[in-house]
Amino acid sequence: MADLKYYDIILKPVITEKSMAQNENKCYVFLVNPLANKTQIKEAVEKMFDGVEVKKVNTLNAPGKARRRGRIEGRTAKTKKAYVTLTENSKDIEIFEGL
Repeated sequence: MADLKYYDIILKPVITEKSMAQNENKCYVFLVNPLANKTQIKEAVEKMFDGVEVKKVNTLNAPGKARRRGRIEGRTAKTKKAYVTLTENSKDIEIFEGL
């Protein structure tokens, strides 16, 4: 198990039309470290944002895509997304407001 700190787990928010539409249901999407598990993601979100209570976390692993440069083949880095749903009485996450 990797020794990850809470600030190493959440890499950046995902800001797309689909992810912003889910904000009305208090569901937020983050790009997270591929080694992080659901409980680590939950603790990291609650520590990084004040007044936030996480109800559930869903994760999605995306493998790297195959890419070519001439004859050389390679792969891009694998990624992991976390869909974080907050409780009803939880505060909203401020970085998503006004977008």
